[in-house]
Amino acid sequence: MKYRRYIKNSTDVSAIGVGAWQFGHNSGWKSMSEKEAIDMVGYALDHGVNFFDTAPNYGLGTSEERLGPALQGVDRDRIVINTKFGHHVSGDTNFDAGLIRKSLEGSLRRLQMDHVDSLILHNPPAALLDGGQCDHYEVFERLIDEGKIKAYGASLDTAADMRLLMHTTRSQVIEAFFNILHQDTAQAFDLAVEQEVAIIVKIPLDSGWLSGKYSSESTFQDIRSRWSKADIRTRARLVERVKSILNATDDLAQKAIAFCSGYTAVSTVIPGNASIAQMQQNVDSIGQAMPEELIGRLEQFYREEVMPLSIPW
Repeated sequence: MKYRRYIKNSTDVSAIGVGAWQFGHNSGWKSMSEKEAIDMVGYALDHGVNFFDTAPNYGLGTSEERLGPALQGVDRDRIVINTKFGHHVSGDTNFDAGLIRKSLEGSLRRLQMDHVDSLILHNPPAALLDGGQCDHYEVFERLIDEGKIKAYGASLDTAADMRLLMHTTRSQVIEAFFNILHQDTAQAFDLAVEQEVAIIVKIPLDSGWLSGKYSSESTFQDIRSRWSKADIRTRARLVERVKSILNATDDLAQKAIAFCSGYTAVSTVIPGNASIAQMQQNVDSIGQAMPEELIGRLEQFYREEVMPLSIPW
């Protein structure tokens, strides 16, 4: 495993982390049993993974409830935990600053911990990214003073939102939507490096498309049923182009993760893990360092062939 800087006063994080959305019961994907989730955490730890990303609404609290016990007995200074605020354990969405403390305390109770390393706004409205216009960041600062969190930030999907957050707050963490087919957020990576803001890459496999498992004939019954048939055909065509550029056969997912890890701004990448086998593949991607020339070709592909399409998430 390789490790990279995360935040001040925190251990370095593994270049591959664990996105714990799928740990939750009935989380919108294939349900995972408690034993499967605990076994997956054990496998991750055994292979040097020390970064875990979760949220109160993942499985309506069950992601945190399973992650916490799975980490009991592990040196707390060895692991790094990120959780979120705004999408609640009840399933409701509410970004009222007055709820931050209650939400965090619920997360800490479920995780069986006295602090988390970072707490981030969970895809918040743009109005909450301007630190001069809301009370959220004052609450976050108090929680740092109390030792309940070490840093704060937001989970965001665009470079414009990232810049606004970094220019107006003391955020140290951004969870950025970034992959070969969605590269807009990379435009803010230089600013993140300049301000020492850690980047967590979410959705590196584009909800499974960059695993190479799907085609123009694929259908989806889960959260991905939002895609129209036209969306599916477009993505299938773009994935074939990516395979051609990368000369990828059965290792497309690993190369897609290696692309994300190829940016110095990126602290860790959190692909989903529906099974131990998938996690093993994700961890193995560490061995695939992508040459700058190839990253440049993928950036050109995005600018010339993907951006004009404005494909939906």
